[in-house]
Amino acid sequence: MSFDLNRKLAAPRPPLRTSANIDPVTASIIRGAFETICFEAATHLGRAASSPIINSSNERNAAIVDANGRLAMGAIGTPHLTFVNQMMVRWALMNVEAYDIGPGDVLLSNDPEYGGGHLPDYCVYAPVFDDAGELILFQTLQAHQGDTGGKDPGGFTLEATDIYTEGVSYPCLKLVHRGQKRKDVIHMLERNNRFATFGGDLAAMIGGVQQAVVKLETMIRQHGSDKVKAAINHAISHSEKRMREEVLNWPDGVYEATVLIDHDTAGTPDVKVHVACTIAGDRLTVDLTGTDNRQDLVGVWNTFANSRSYVMTQVGAAIDPSIDKNEGLFNAVEIVIPEGCIAQPPPGKPAALGSFHPACEITEAVCLALSHVVPARAAPQLYKIGMPNAVMGFGADGMMWMDQGVDCRSMDASAVQGIDGWGSCPVSLGNLLLSEAEDAETRFPILNISREMKTDGGGAGQWRGAPGSLNVKTVLAPTMAVAWMVSAIHPLRGMCGGDDAIPYTNHFEVGSPNEYKIERTAQAQLPSGATIAYQHGGGAGFGPAILRDPAAVKEDVLDEYVSLAAARDKYGVVLTGSLDEYDLEVDMAATMALRAKMRGVPAAE
Repeated sequence: MSFDLNRKLAAPRPPLRTSANIDPVTASIIRGAFETICFEAATHLGRAASSPIINSSNERNAAIVDANGRLAMGAIGTPHLTFVNQMMVRWALMNVEAYDIGPGDVLLSNDPEYGGGHLPDYCVYAPVFDDAGELILFQTLQAHQGDTGGKDPGGFTLEATDIYTEGVSYPCLKLVHRGQKRKDVIHMLERNNRFATFGGDLAAMIGGVQQAVVKLETMIRQHGSDKVKAAINHAISHSEKRMREEVLNWPDGVYEATVLIDHDTAGTPDVKVHVACTIAGDRLTVDLTGTDNRQDLVGVWNTFANSRSYVMTQVGAAIDPSIDKNEGLFNAVEIVIPEGCIAQPPPGKPAALGSFHPACEITEAVCLALSHVVPARAAPQLYKIGMPNAVMGFGADGMMWMDQGVDCRSMDASAVQGIDGWGSCPVSLGNLLLSEAEDAETRFPILNISREMKTDGGGAGQWRGAPGSLNVKTVLAPTMAVAWMVSAIHPLRGMCGGDDAIPYTNHFEVGSPNEYKIERTAQAQLPSGATIAYQHGGGAGFGPAILRDPAAVKEDVLDEYVSLAAARDKYGVVLTGSLDEYDLEVDMAATMALRAKMRGVPAAE
């Protein structure tokens, strides 16, 4: 049933029926209004929510889905959430009569087997009708919730072998009926969540979509239903046309890549993701055939909707950024995901950790495959973190608290052709701001000791990856800590001759006689005063390191991104002077000779 449902949910949807003609300017005005409304809904959620993962980190997304289930506008939020919302709305559309969907309703979905991502990603959405009673579109808000009511706080159970262990699944649940909140349903949701902040988060999501619905209804009255439907059709058609034009300019061929996950949460090594990107004229096919399908794997199952989303997140990064991200991209790209593999699991498989891995390996493989096609836009949309260090405990009031580990950090920001890796977080996290140290310390019994970039922490290359950061914190009360470590054996891959990023490492009870390294997973009880140190991998390099401008290498050494030893051994750059005196200079003759030796050719050549 699950595979059959996935096929139905992913099937192409027709344009909205309308007899109206629309000019590009009016269509653009309506599209811009959609974007503004999404921005305002997401901003409302970010400001009104109670939990820091939303009100500080802004892990949320707003999107508009039309009455046929097509993504009309994916605007504000983390990129990997952009392309999931429409799948959950499609399930509701397939059951409009059963759920009695009408004006004033607000619904919630999170079920991985009914179009959802992983359980913590709650999607709250509301239908928008015109004055004649015709359904025109849905406003959606998606956000990561701190708990899902499962075995473990946060919904990340390392040893889970089924979805039921991770929490409560909601294929479609009505929160508001004809403008009236269903208090029994909302109380049930709150009762199945460990954190007191959840009630505020849910109220903020409901309020955000309700405000957006009012604005959308006003806009529909202003322009008329037919014009709005025509504008949606135009936007989707235009994005498809521009996407096909992009692909038409790419060289035909089959471009493949394989990426490995160190191990699943049970220790099974080398979990594989394989991608083949086929370009034929204006047609792009992304095929995940060859991706691991071992049924005994634990923790590495990514939902079908999530896998589609991560493929499109990376494809969307490879094209002109001015192309609107809507259903037109899916119309122009064929995505093949074999049934039963870790990117489209059988019914009942757990899904929480799959949104980390293999989701990130899917995007990495697509990026590697396309790096030879569009090298200037080959920025991997991923976070190779395994999972953050999550620490949790109980306060004096008996309420559970949880620091989810979404700390400000530098990681996974790779170089592309012509640009070094930059920024403090991976590009796939987009508008995810990551928590401020001061905010976390006011909420939780933790002390952030340091957050510092690691010298030589970025992959060497003609263009250098951003250094990864070492994040160190001390817990000020007895806590439980949970972690899943990957990217130590198979770190982020370099592209077109660039070096891989540095591996991730993680140590608990640092500086004490009990210090130990997390090799695979951890569910540890930490005493008060224990220190944990997470070394995040940096970005990967692009292009051979010995082609990097020697002057740029000198600046990297002065900025402490690169060590003197790496300047010589990785980049073949010989520097004179002293770093302490800040008087380094490039010895060009010695550099040319060393690089020739590294290439294995006579210096004169």
